Amino acid sequence: MRASLIQIAVDPDEPVDARRARAADLVRAERDADLVVLPELWPMGAFAFDSFAAESEPLDGPTHEAMSAAARDAGVWLHAGSIVEAAGGALYNTSLVYDPAGVRVRTYRKIHRFGFDKGEAVLMAAGDELVTVPLPDLTLGVATCYDLRFPELFRGLVDAGAQALVIPAGWPARRRAHWTLLAQARAVENQAYVLACGTAGTHAGVEQAGHSIVVDPWGEVLAEAGPDEEVLRAELDPAKVATTREQFPALKDRMLGLPAPGA
Repeated sequence: MRASLIQIAVDPDEPVDARRARAADLVRAERDADLVVLPELWPMGAFAFDSFAAESEPLDGPTHEAMSAAARDAGVWLHAGSIVEAAGGALYNTSLVYDPAGVRVRTYRKIHRFGFDKGEAVLMAAGDELVTVPLPDLTLGVATCYDLRFPELFRGLVDAGAQALVIPAGWPARRRAHWTLLAQARAVENQAYVLACGTAGTHAGVEQAGHSIVVDPWGEVLAEAGPDEEVLRAELDPAKVATTREQFPALKDRMLGLPAPGA
């Protein structure tokens, strides 16, 4: 299975509509892939908080239209990163997933919002649903950026059948070491592929880490990008998930339902 991660650069001088069209062209160029992934909030930038309300859109808005057409034209499964979704008077950080016919088959509202009582944490509402996407050869578990720091979310995705974990992000350069470390940790502890796709460029003055990464179920790095705009490609072997879990069956030794301290 061929996967392409599009580490698009967010330039504040590039109009959102122009970046939307450019991202669609980058997806179309990956027609030899089976799965294509874009980063978190690439239309305006994950730290462009002042733009969230103005650039918000419904699920069937302009980003959906562009990404649906791009997935259909390329004939690929597309995780189109995330948008600022406007729904019911609230804003959500919402990921969009399309099948090769361009049909939006899943959405995921980010559960863990970053900001420590400011920024995304106060501007956006939290999602409350774990989301998996069954592809012909393996099942994806979907998470977004700051979610990467919460291992219990990924355990839930594995319990729901996930064999590959797709994590679009707008991760800052100053914490790049955490990005790489956590991506490998989530792969090792869940014995699953991790496809972590970040942005390049600068969002509202926050330099982005780039360094998108693909990790196999044993924790080996299959491919890693640099800091600049790049398309990262990797070959995935869906059978390796089952093989790893059979040869080193650590997931079977999980101890659940332990009593609380002092109980």
